[in-house]
Amino acid sequence: MRKGKLTQKEKNLLRRYLVWCYKTTKEELDKVDRYFTQLIADDHILRQLKGTKEYKFPAGDKDYKDLVDQFKAYMNKKESDALKKKFKDSGHKQLNPDYQYLSNRFAAIEKTIIHFLGAKELDSICRLYEQEMTGRIIGAREHH
Repeated sequence: MRKGKLTQKEKNLLRRYLVWCYKTTKEELDKVDRYFTQLIADDHILRQLKGTKEYKFPAGDKDYKDLVDQFKAYMNKKESDALKKKFKDSGHKQLNPDYQYLSNRFAAIEKTIIHFLGAKELDSICRLYEQEMTGRIIGAREHH
């Protein structure tokens, strides 16, 4: 392993590699973690839907109630699937080894970015990642 100060070319190559490591590892972690944050939003949405007059009143629209109840069932399945991906035990105390590895790898990548490029560069990479992911969502087209 080479020791000493990096050249600018080496720093550029190292930065690109670490951006790639950050992106690919974060994407894999997000595939699991996003479901838990989605459930927070889904729960709020469900409470709003159940609070409408169409749902609350005895003479409410049955088809509407069925759609809201289907959304709740979808949420339950999403939570069950997410828990299986993140945890290896039914008590949700032991992380799945794949998830644990990704989590530890991501923490190591962040520390490595700070070590070689500095905390400001980590913040910059994080912002770039969030912009990219948001751009993908905004730019996504529905395929039928």
